[in-house]
Amino acid sequence: MYQYDEYDAILVNERVAEFRDQVARRISGALSEEEFLPLRLQNGLYMQKHAYMLRVAIPYGVLSSTQLRMLAHIARKYDRGYGHFTTRQNIQYNWIKLEEAPDILAELATVQMHAIQTSGNCVRNITTEQFAGVAKDELIDPRPLAEILRQWSTLNPEFAFLPRKFKIALSSSMEDRAAVRMHDVGIYLYKNEAGQKMLRVFAGGGLGRTPILSSQIRDNLPWEHLLSYVEAILRVYNRYGRRDNKYKARIKILVKALGVETFSAEVEEEWRHLKDGPSTLTEQEYERVAQFFQYKRYEPLDDEDVAFAQYLSENRRFAQWVKRNVREHKVAGYACVTLSTKPGVATPPGDVTAGQMEQIAAWAEEFGFGEIRVAHEQNVILPDVRKRDLYTLWVKATANGLGTANLGLLTDIIACPGGDYCSLANARSLPVAAAIAQRFEDLDFLCELGDLSLNISGCINACGHHHIGNIGVLGVDKDGEEWYQVTIGGAQGMESALGKVIGPSFRAEEMSTVIERLVETFCRLRVHDEPFIETLARVGAEPFRSGVYREAA
Repeated sequence: MYQYDEYDAILVNERVAEFRDQVARRISGALSEEEFLPLRLQNGLYMQKHAYMLRVAIPYGVLSSTQLRMLAHIARKYDRGYGHFTTRQNIQYNWIKLEEAPDILAELATVQMHAIQTSGNCVRNITTEQFAGVAKDELIDPRPLAEILRQWSTLNPEFAFLPRKFKIALSSSMEDRAAVRMHDVGIYLYKNEAGQKMLRVFAGGGLGRTPILSSQIRDNLPWEHLLSYVEAILRVYNRYGRRDNKYKARIKILVKALGVETFSAEVEEEWRHLKDGPSTLTEQEYERVAQFFQYKRYEPLDDEDVAFAQYLSENRRFAQWVKRNVREHKVAGYACVTLSTKPGVATPPGDVTAGQMEQIAAWAEEFGFGEIRVAHEQNVILPDVRKRDLYTLWVKATANGLGTANLGLLTDIIACPGGDYCSLANARSLPVAAAIAQRFEDLDFLCELGDLSLNISGCINACGHHHIGNIGVLGVDKDGEEWYQVTIGGAQGMESALGKVIGPSFRAEEMSTVIERLVETFCRLRVHDEPFIETLARVGAEPFRSGVYREAA
């Protein structure tokens, strides 16, 4: 993984010192809350219902075991013993004291971590898929270009005060696991017939109040122009994006207002002045960064391990876990393992205790190369596990509440912290997620249902990505009471889609029954092992709507 150079280290350390002074001035009253607000946000510090929340950056979702141990230490020393992994591959702490925030950032800096630009109207954490560099269906490893984008965008003064927050994702696999089309800018990397690295650029995506999937604005762009083309997009957005209404300030609104063709023409005209300029990338720079992602020394292993095969045949639960949570690796004899943070009722999706973090760090060293990944589904990945070690790892993960075989199933719920913590939320997400998890505890039944995504957001900001869940749940306020709106038909990936509302909203206590009725309708209508999204596409929404509201009639 990437290692800071002297410039990175100086920048982060100076940022810590600067923020320490800003916090001291806020506490003394020299800075008002209004003056302090933009300063704390661009250092990842939010004011929530009960305390400050600190969001720590995990660039493109990659961590070392040393860094994860530091995150565990911070959870134990400065929070309440846990952290929350987010849909942007970051981690949040919900119980931070303002006066201790600079100390946390100083400790993070010792392991090359920070919270810079995890909030604010700037370019946020650059994301890619959790299996980057190890996925068998990968075309090009996107991490070097993600890192180059990270360096370029960090504290870039031209884009420090955009009309609104800005999110970028890259993907380069046959299957899009980075949800590229829900981002302000999404980039697919591929190779043309001559074997050259090329970019397909999308712009204008985003969820929230006005969910829109991004549109393609450029294809066959040579990779060397990555920075200059993104810069052109940001300049057009910075120039024309609305600042008078925060609800209409995202780039998706600009693209929709101008039209894709007009927006693309504006970007091309801006790019004409930047093309082949100083920000044009070179093969030398690419290789400088890429070398940090190529250090692993894989053993020459047989892809068929006798002990592994025996465990598969003799232990049904282990076989279930392998089928759901273990993914094929590009190197023979290795596998990618997803550790589920969603074991059931007791644990909110994405929450991981300090003790669990320390265990994961130890497993990353014992079974791999000391590397960990975070998925936007809020799970944790060990990317390089020898197949012969899978059974041992599964036993340890299960004993530590991280071995649930539910990846991609109904209880692999994506959920924001909701009204339990967030001051923006209209309703609580976590109790609804717990009630659904309790209603669907039968793992065998879940496996029979197959792939079925359920996403929950506590407000219209859509931090739980409810729009792209096969089933989406949105918390809404009705006269001071918590209600929940349900959508069906959302999907991410190459066939991205936005869910549609099925009808009037429901009370919290009704939600697990609503989901159960959707599942009952699916089971009645599906053909063979057809997944939920295909059954819905075949029969339409009306049977599902009727199934949910049948008692109301």
